[in-house]
Amino acid sequence: MIETATTMCLVLLGIAVLLILVRIIRGPTLADRILGLDTLTLLGVGVVGVFSVRTGVLAYVDVAVALAFVSFVSTAALSRYLQTRSDK
Repeated sequence: MIETATTMCLVLLGIAVLLILVRIIRGPTLADRILGLDTLTLLGVGVVGVFSVRTGVLAYVDVAVALAFVSFVSTAALSRYLQTRSDK
């Protein structure tokens, strides 16, 4: 049952990744692309989490937490860059 559920989750996450990649490519502004990249990394966290459940290895949860932290910091830095760029 777990294998079926995790396979469905991975398929849905894969579809979401494809849709986000389209948003990143077609995004009319830089802010749209930054938001798309943030969403892409969060989907990566989801993939790592599902993979952790599927394999039963809890070490992957640490990888997911680290990826989420890096995603948060990079989004905050890019948002700060956009704010200072628009102030000029």
